[in-house]
Amino acid sequence: MLSIGTKAPAFEGQDENGNTVRLSDFAGKKLVLYFYPKDSTPGCTAEACDLRDNYERFLALGYQVLGVSKDSAASHQRFIAKYELPFHLISDPDCTILKAYEAWGVKKMYGRETMGTLRTTYVIDEQGIIVDAIGKVNTKAHTVQILK
Repeated sequence: MLSIGTKAPAFEGQDENGNTVRLSDFAGKKLVLYFYPKDSTPGCTAEACDLRDNYERFLALGYQVLGVSKDSAASHQRFIAKYELPFHLISDPDCTILKAYEAWGVKKMYGRETMGTLRTTYVIDEQGIIVDAIGKVNTKAHTVQILK
């Protein structure tokens, strides 16, 4: 994981609507940047819905929320529509952003090692500095972890 106190890596990606989103778009704002494995899977849905259910709290505290996964823009559109997610999701099929944020790596499942998305969240301050890094995400209570 990237270290707290370091500058967040610049990124550029496409959201669910094909719009370009950059880290610089959030200059002067606090950002919750979360990386998740796959749209519409149980853990990812629980995490997204927890963030959705607390979205107004995030906004009231000055945070923006942005999710990133390898899924396509079309998959993101379906996920957002099905669960009424109020925030954007970035499609990162070549894992450029995932790798820059050390959210891509070896995962162990059922005794096998595979490469995949490491569920990770970074909280980035108004100056683009990482002020929190969460690697052991509680998908059902992620907001509590972020706003602790």
